[in-house]
Amino acid sequence: MSQAPASRFPAPAIDALPEDIRTRLLAVQEKSGFVPNVFLTLAYRPDEFRAFFAYHDALMEKDSGLTKAEREMIVVATSAANQCQYCVIAHGAILRIRAKNPLIADQIAVNYRKADITPRQKAMLDFAMKVSADAQRVSDDDLAALAPHGFSNDDIWDIAAISAFFALSNRMANFAGMRPNDEFYLMGRLPKR
Repeated sequence: MSQAPASRFPAPAIDALPEDIRTRLLAVQEKSGFVPNVFLTLAYRPDEFRAFFAYHDALMEKDSGLTKAEREMIVVATSAANQCQYCVIAHGAILRIRAKNPLIADQIAVNYRKADITPRQKAMLDFAMKVSADAQRVSDDDLAALAPHGFSNDDIWDIAAISAFFALSNRMANFAGMRPNDEFYLMGRLPKR
């Protein structure tokens, strides 16, 4: 495993963090076996950490017309377009686990148009990519194109919000030089024994 730092910014000692942040990091470590570098990097600025993860959780953990795997597809596709190594690797691992498919994250990261996804998911990613890279050109026609695939207004909002939120995340990860944890690379690729 790599001993490289989490990012360009010093990661605070977990035991020196405010209690709410320390508790969250320890819970993540308990569940996954490690602390993802995004948590360590963003803990450098506790108020921003709280705001970031509050919005992250509001988008990614709620009940929605989008499955949790579809939400991760949005993150992987848009993060690949934004050249964010951290988010492609970390959320690719989460996508593999949530989709129960060891191939899907790599397919989507390289070219979602050729991935083994449904027409509904392709339409979702087409829209997500437009929001991520060309939002000023989003029109009523783009929203109308989603209706035949069964997306509600709330679903469309979620697609856009996830795309926009991860554009922020991608830029912060790239600016900070955030490294994906080595553990992410193998997650969801092989069945658990």
